[in-house]
Amino acid sequence: MIDPSVFQLICFYAFAAVTVAAALGVITLRNSVHAVLSLVLTFFSTACIWLLAEAEFLAIALIVVYVGAVMVLFLFVVMMLDIKQEHLREGFIRYLPVGIVVAVVMLVEMLALIGVRSMHEAVMGANPATAAGLSNTQWLGQALYTQFLLPFEIAALILTVGVVAAVALTLRHRGGTRHQTAAQQVAVKATDRVRIVKMAAERPAPEAPATNPETKP
Repeated sequence: MIDPSVFQLICFYAFAAVTVAAALGVITLRNSVHAVLSLVLTFFSTACIWLLAEAEFLAIALIVVYVGAVMVLFLFVVMMLDIKQEHLREGFIRYLPVGIVVAVVMLVEMLALIGVRSMHEAVMGANPATAAGLSNTQWLGQALYTQFLLPFEIAALILTVGVVAAVALTLRHRGGTRHQTAAQQVAVKATDRVRIVKMAAERPAPEAPATNPETKP
């Protein structure tokens, strides 16, 4: 039998390898549809890693919100628009050194954060969800709707105002741009758009036989 901790470590490395490979595919693939599919695989593999870290709520939110809604919408938009963006990726090699430097800096920062957390693990304490004997999702729900209810409601109000503002900005009438009027679209009738015309069937007249011109001696 395999030790559960060893099996969990093997799964972590496998999911991490798939995540890194899919993330590289997002920026290296020339086809936009393939890049979006690689991003979906990246999110799914990241959700598996969060499940291993006992962050069930983040994993479920990533699958439901991003993979199930946002990325599917992106995929349909890319497929319907059929924008040829392959020429935009031709200069990728020129920016590769800068990208490598940024990636190395981000890796060092993440390793530093992991080291700081391991050093202060005794001060920070254990996982509160594990200490309470609850799952991550259940503990987070109880904390949001009891101890942090007011900040949660304020954040919800800010997001609602942002949605209303986005809708209001899209309904502005500007000259030289196309816009839709929802009231006119709802009030449209089939008789206003389609007209059926009844015509009698006619048979084309037969063509006259071609006559050979008279030849002179």
